Amino acid sequence: MQQELRNRAAARPAHIVMSEGHDPRIVAGALDAVRAGIARVTLVGTTADVTAQLAEAGAADTPEISIQDPASSDLTSEFATAFYELRKHKGMSVDGAAAAVMNPLVFSALMVRQCHAEGSVVGSVSTTSDTVRAALQVIGKAKEAPIVSSFFLMALPENHPSGRSAMVFGDCGLVIDPNAEELAAIAVASAGSFTQLLGDAPKVAMLSFSTMGSAKHPNVTKVSDALALLKANHPALAADGELQFDAAYVPSVGASKAPGSSVAGHANVMIFPHLDAGNIGYKIAQRIGGGVAIGPVLQGLAKPANDLSRGCTAEDVTNMIAVTALQAQS
Repeated sequence: MQQELRNRAAARPAHIVMSEGHDPRIVAGALDAVRAGIARVTLVGTTADVTAQLAEAGAADTPEISIQDPASSDLTSEFATAFYELRKHKGMSVDGAAAAVMNPLVFSALMVRQCHAEGSVVGSVSTTSDTVRAALQVIGKAKEAPIVSSFFLMALPENHPSGRSAMVFGDCGLVIDPNAEELAAIAVASAGSFTQLLGDAPKVAMLSFSTMGSAKHPNVTKVSDALALLKANHPALAADGELQFDAAYVPSVGASKAPGSSVAGHANVMIFPHLDAGNIGYKIAQRIGGGVAIGPVLQGLAKPANDLSRGCTAEDVTNMIAVTALQAQS
């Protein structure tokens, strides 16, 4: 699945900016993406530091990789003005804006906002809260999106017994305790992301510790209310719930616990009821189940901007560049 993802991204390479150009994992992942024809890359950071990393990787003269140093870039003045105009209603001063754009996270987000890049990939060093804050403040929410959320694209091992090659898990990285309306919005966005990245039809399971009313609790009611909203507003979307994970995932269990459901046992988009469940669930699938977790991928922003885990590998970086390039294609 990972190679298929990269092949689809290479059909229309995108310009991706990365704010942590001093990190050898970022440089290695960017070089792999460039060599695979997925993207051309701008690395943001101190020129000397980024140049040294490229030289160490034997790629000092790679034409598809450029460097932007906020301290000397021709774009810095433009970005300072843009950031001031964007944040002055929040009390931002001209001097404050000039100082803020020296932050590589802010600079990278402004490259996307100002159309000098098509998407950003950050977070190998920075925390999720810092990366998401920069994306929200600078790039902002898409007008049509009710909420900004995240998902993990879970690439399953080859020839997996389930017959699936990949699944989407949402939200596993951002929205802590969504209400019914937010949960429905996360489901819609995650279904769209599944089709966008994999080119296949989504089947959405609204997960719970209950299946079709087997337990009564306000947490269960939230999930069933979210499904009702989903069906009312998006009747063509294949979705069902509330479903326990086994009922959503295993055909025989789905047939037993939710007879007549076209989703139960066949779901490929799993919507978790809150961040505890989602974050724990994807890490179990990754560490015990052997899945490759690509994310957290942000959805609902005006332009693509994605977060890396601070424990990421160079392969994770390349995969995220491919995902961001596919988002940019849309």
